[in-house]
Amino acid sequence: MKRSYYSDSISAFLNRNSDEILGTLNRGAESALEPTQRDAWLEEMKVLRLTLRPFEGSIYLEYSIPRMGRRIDVVLLIGPVVFVLEFKVGKPTFALDALDQVLDYALDLKYFHEPSHQCLIAPVLVATGATKCPPIDPGLMRKDGIIEPIKTNAQMLEGVIATVLARADGPAVERAEWESGRYCPTPTIIEAALALYRRHSVEDISRSGADDVNLSRTSASISSIIEFSRASDRKSICFVTGVPGAGKTLVGLNLATKHMDKSSELYSVFLSGNGPLVRILNEALARDAIRLAKERGQRLRKGQAKSEVKAFIQNVHHYRDEYVDDLNRPPADHVVIFDEAQRAWNLEQTASFMRRKKGRPNFNQSEPEFLISCLDRHADWAVIVCLVGGGQEINTGEAGITEWVQSLIRSFPAWDVYISPHLTDSEYGADECLRALGSRPGVSYKAELHLGVSMRSFRAENVSLLVKQLLDLDIEDARRTLEVVKPKYPVVITRDLAAAKSWVKQHAQGSERFGIVVSSQAERLKPHAINIRAPLDPVHWFLEGKDDVRSSYFLEDAATEFDVQGLELDWTCVAWDADLRYSKDGWKHWSFRGKRWNRIMKEERRSYLKNAYRVLLTRARQGMVIVVPHGDSTDKTRCPEFYDLTFQYLREVGFATI
Repeated sequence: MKRSYYSDSISAFLNRNSDEILGTLNRGAESALEPTQRDAWLEEMKVLRLTLRPFEGSIYLEYSIPRMGRRIDVVLLIGPVVFVLEFKVGKPTFALDALDQVLDYALDLKYFHEPSHQCLIAPVLVATGATKCPPIDPGLMRKDGIIEPIKTNAQMLEGVIATVLARADGPAVERAEWESGRYCPTPTIIEAALALYRRHSVEDISRSGADDVNLSRTSASISSIIEFSRASDRKSICFVTGVPGAGKTLVGLNLATKHMDKSSELYSVFLSGNGPLVRILNEALARDAIRLAKERGQRLRKGQAKSEVKAFIQNVHHYRDEYVDDLNRPPADHVVIFDEAQRAWNLEQTASFMRRKKGRPNFNQSEPEFLISCLDRHADWAVIVCLVGGGQEINTGEAGITEWVQSLIRSFPAWDVYISPHLTDSEYGADECLRALGSRPGVSYKAELHLGVSMRSFRAENVSLLVKQLLDLDIEDARRTLEVVKPKYPVVITRDLAAAKSWVKQHAQGSERFGIVVSSQAERLKPHAINIRAPLDPVHWFLEGKDDVRSSYFLEDAATEFDVQGLELDWTCVAWDADLRYSKDGWKHWSFRGKRWNRIMKEERRSYLKNAYRVLLTRARQGMVIVVPHGDSTDKTRCPEFYDLTFQYLREVGFATI
């Protein structure tokens, strides 16, 4: 893949005509060249011609970072250093968001571009209108081989490069090796959705090494099932499993974005019962579409942008309601992807909703059965792709995967069923009903339908296993897994919320996102200014920047498992309340009502609470701090004994204390 609009040796760049280079840049651009972009490129080239004459190496203009949906203005390979240059043409100051931007680019190369792992990377912000610049200090070397971002103007850029090179050592970066090296990113689900919506391939934004999850293999397997079903006029359902963060949602979005043309027979829709996820993705995609249109000199209204996005990402409950009034009309789409299919409603929850909200007192289908029936209305073919997370049912009325299988057995005997072999694992709770499928024709188990390695954390792939062992009280296994995890993925514990906040702020770099997450049952963290009853808008919490008090960055609003399921942050502060308490007899489950804690006796609700903590403890991509408060002996709702054994258990597992 050619990653830059223009690349050459520095000497060749200096000898080429600016108009010729401009033509190459223009041909690489995805849209018509705007005058402002043309002028910016010309100014950058003017500065680079004055700056680069003493140096030899390679130059790349508009270097692509698909994971972020952005392009680096200039990358220079000079000696042992990779220079990352972000130009702010005409700007007289060094804005904080611009510094985060250039550092983000440097971090992306360091983390995800294999030849850059061992290189010294120097991010440089060039504000061409600045008259004053701070002293050059390339000695601010970080432990990860990246220099602290340097602020400079056009006149001082040559001196910056020379000073960095004078302090650097090691072999020169080999151009051919650097260009051909693998780019193996692990995007957040928001980044992935943005990249796929811009028509990048899943290969561009996901890892593909022999030891990594091959999302392409799973996507290809599902695509072959879709093609076979269409060619044979068959109706098929696929169950795709995966550990938390393995990329199930990414697989679904990849399929949906491949078939966004409504006139195509393969037109697909991506459905999720996760309301916050749908809202956040819709908002992020709409904002990005508006931004891209603005860069092209076009105007796109937000309503239009959101309407286009909603055509392929929808709330599953809204989709259901669209077809409940006409029980004979088939959907517009032949392919439907259900994300977090285990969260679909059971018969009791669906019937209650239909009675209360839709005036249908005799509705007699669960949500899985009704949704299958919608696709069954097609006279020819249809495919349902169920993306299934194990142990992630967190709300009353969520049916788990068993209701899907039982609906097939009960009402749809002619459907072909393609199953991940891991659907029989205990956390999916489907083993018994799968046995009931027995020797039914058209049932196939396909290993490609399981994603077994978490992509959420590019630092440590065993975090989900560690969390499972921790919650299952497998202390010896958890200790061993922690030893594997902690060299790359820090997990620490504390009794002090202020210390936890300081820890995440110190560890986050650039625009890496951090925030506080808590259980929705964490009623007695209010003395620590964590009030789960205070309204939180997950769109603002996940998408706004460091200057917005509603964002996660401010560490003021805490998100619950309902806000964050299916999403991720780089760093999390997990506040652990007395709702889930460790004891020598196992976990004790509590719910706070009125003025006291009450034991949770129903097994289903206990499972929901345990799964809530599973969600909270698997949200961080790079590391987390767990806060277990001391409690207060003068407050009978926060007795120290409610918390102390939990903290001691975490310490016995081996987590470091701060």
